[in-house]
Amino acid sequence: MSRIWRRIKFLFNIRKSVPFLLSFFRSREVAKGSKVTAVLLMIGYLLFPWDVIPDFLVIFGLVDDVAVLTFILQQIVKMAPASLKKEYDMEE
Repeated sequence: MSRIWRRIKFLFNIRKSVPFLLSFFRSREVAKGSKVTAVLLMIGYLLFPWDVIPDFLVIFGLVDDVAVLTFILQQIVKMAPASLKKEYDMEE
C-alpha cells in the first residue's frame, strides 16, 4: 500500500518535473547513456499507438497515459545523480 501512496504523492509533485528534466539533460553528472535511455523512453511512449484503456473513454482513457508518464519519470529520477535528486527533492 505504501508503494501506491508514494506514486500518488509523486504524481501530485509533477510541477517539479519540468525544471528537474531540464537540469537532468543539462547536467554533466548524468551519463550520456542515461540521457539517451530517457529520450528513448519518451519517444517510445509517443510512438506506441495502443492504449490499455482507449482514450475515447475520457477520464478512464487518460489513466493509463498518466500511469505510463509517471513510470517514465520515475525511471528518469532513478537514473539521476543523488545531487540532482536532492536539489529538486525528488523521491524514487
